[in-house]
Amino acid sequence: MGAVDRPWQTVVWNDPVNLMSYVTYVFQKLFGYSRDHATKLMLDVHHKGRAIVSSGSKEKVEGDVTRLHAAGLWATMEQP
Repeated sequence: MGAVDRPWQTVVWNDPVNLMSYVTYVFQKLFGYSRDHATKLMLDVHHKGRAIVSSGSKEKVEGDVTRLHAAGLWATMEQP
């Protein structure tokens, strides 16, 4: 599989500012995740320092990163 075929990933990083409840809320609001799924991702961010919260085309992931930044979260994109 070539680099063009691999999906990009949106990574949210742990930060000392946002409350866990707020991060869970943002994941639900932006991505439509269930409370349980959003909570699991938030716990990954909290305990592991990061979580992959979405994936897809470069354009889609760029949009997701922009929306997460607008919500005050620290997000980057990567192509594994």
